[in-house]
Amino acid sequence: MSSRMPSSPNVQAKPAVSRPKKKPASKRRSSPWLTLFFYTVFCLLVFGMGFSYWFFLTKPGSDLRFMMADTLISTQHRHWAQYLIGNEELEKRVNRYWAQFDVYSGVKDNENLVKVDDKPHTVVKETKPAIEVEDIQGTNFKGKLLTVHDPKMLRIAVPGTAGKGEKVSSMVKRLGAKAGVNAGGFVDPEWKGNGFQPTGLVMSGGTIYYNDGSMNTPNHIVGIDKEGRMVAGKYTPKELLNMGVQEAVTFAPKFIVNGVGMIKNQADGWGIAPRTAMAQKADGTIMFVIIDGRQPAHSIGATLFDIQKIFLDHGAVTAANLDGGSSSVLVVDDKIVNKPSSEYGERYLPTAWLVFEEPEKVQIKNIWQGLDPSKIDPSKW
Repeated sequence: MSSRMPSSPNVQAKPAVSRPKKKPASKRRSSPWLTLFFYTVFCLLVFGMGFSYWFFLTKPGSDLRFMMADTLISTQHRHWAQYLIGNEELEKRVNRYWAQFDVYSGVKDNENLVKVDDKPHTVVKETKPAIEVEDIQGTNFKGKLLTVHDPKMLRIAVPGTAGKGEKVSSMVKRLGAKAGVNAGGFVDPEWKGNGFQPTGLVMSGGTIYYNDGSMNTPNHIVGIDKEGRMVAGKYTPKELLNMGVQEAVTFAPKFIVNGVGMIKNQADGWGIAPRTAMAQKADGTIMFVIIDGRQPAHSIGATLFDIQKIFLDHGAVTAANLDGGSSSVLVVDDKIVNKPSSEYGERYLPTAWLVFEEPEKVQIKNIWQGLDPSKIDPSKW
């Protein structure tokens, strides 16, 4: 007998209703890109905090920070240095440099260290070439070393037309020079000046061509006297005339005196930049160093400490800085042989050191004669 109860004839069985099963709630997956983003931000924050500590609170970091500030000080973006060291420290640093330059200038030269060959140019040329050019380089820079064996072959040249500076390559070609290097500084509003107004003083052929002060106003001078000796330091125009200085421009600092380097380390080297500097050996030979810069794929630039080492290694007894940056250029036989940093090409300048086979025959017109320096507009092209 079956134990299953029979269904009632009056009751119909309801069909079974199938209900959809609820899917278990799945966890929402975050995007891998979002994870990567937050991970990157976290790493950058950690790195930034660590770098800031090193950059601002450790000696190596501070050395780098001040080196960067010094580099900016020598460019048209000097004010940017305040974001690295503060405006007060920026002003203190600039003032300290100029105070150092005055100290360097005050060290007296031993004139007996330099013995210039007083033979005529024609005789000197028979034993030595007029000029020699060699490549030089360091950790962060490349450049040229120009050697002029007879210092009396050098003249300060100025533009041929009033109202506007002139490219060194143009001066070399116009005056028939063997070579040319940029020389003194100039008034350069917003680094877009016309290159016509020098700073300080300019002398050529023993005559004062330009002087923005009185005859008793001292200037930082780089020049050559009638004996062919290099003159560097702080002098008044009256003193220069009494000393028999023939060629001179204004710039600073003098940094090798009596064969001793004044700059003690890289930190006092006034930043990394394109540079031009001038030196003299004990035998009277003049050397120019022209350093390319601001070109990461080629040459970043050098400090004055770097330049000092190059000159000392080549036997310099006196050395001084000239205008640098985008003005630094070397022209030989009508060709630019270095790589100037200016994005606009070779700059228009008020002065250049030119090498001549017969310098005594060169006629260089004084384009500033009769002009009032205070009336010159250095921004008008």
